Amino acid sequence: IRERRIEFEFLQPREGVSEKILLEYPSFKKSLNGFTLIAEKGDIRIGEVLGVVGANATGKSTFVKVLAGVFEDDEKRLKLSLRVSYKPQYIRADIDETVEGFLRKINPMIYSSFIKTEFLKPMAIEEIMDRNLQDLSGGELQRVAIVACLLREADLYLLDEPTAHLDVEQRNEAARLIRRFALNNSKSAIVVDHDIYFIDMVSDRLMLFEGEPGIEGFARRARGMREGMNAFLSKLGITFRRDEETKRPRVNKLDSRLDREQKAAGEYYYYRL
Repeated sequence: IRERRIEFEFLQPREGVSEKILLEYPSFKKSLNGFTLIAEKGDIRIGEVLGVVGANATGKSTFVKVLAGVFEDDEKRLKLSLRVSYKPQYIRADIDETVEGFLRKINPMIYSSFIKTEFLKPMAIEEIMDRNLQDLSGGELQRVAIVACLLREADLYLLDEPTAHLDVEQRNEAARLIRRFALNNSKSAIVVDHDIYFIDMVSDRLMLFEGEPGIEGFARRARGMREGMNAFLSKLGITFRRDEETKRPRVNKLDSRLDREQKAAGEYYYYRL
């Protein structure tokens, strides 16, 4: 039983993103098992969290894997000289080791007051430090994977579906951790997720993936949060309002007064009642 009410943060769209560029990547194509991803050229800025949204099977994970070096683009145009830390979509605990032993190999200072306060406590890692990775639940393993990804020394952090298996409160903590980490350390991150509220909490800019699922995907260059959310939700034909008490986004009933009003205003997500 949860003893306290979950508080959702109301974050206004962030338009004043840093102009300092970490990486400019060219347009590229990646073909894989009958699917083709076509990515527009774009950039990733220092200290920003770039949210990635789009329908299933439109190439979001493929895009991240190309940046991570797991895949090579078809023309071999993308050459990254950056250090990259990558948390894949699907996590496997295929090593016989405790959480403590695993994290200590990544960062020997895991019991420093800073790491305990900033990483371990928010993600409830301390109570599972003695557990074997192979004995963890999906949610526990996900939390360890997020922390492990951020503890690695890198220039670019890639997190694919970090909310999988997490409950609402854990998702909020993960969003706060990722944003705080990027802001305080001037680190850049790309986060792929289907949870729209999580993406809103964590992101500075947004990348939209479109196309025919399983056949062809298009990775659009990043844009501001308001423009990106409106473009994404307009294709889905849905609008969101803010719950006045919790501030959490709520889907408007199709063709309701508020749904029609927001669509007429072109404001599918950031809308003041």
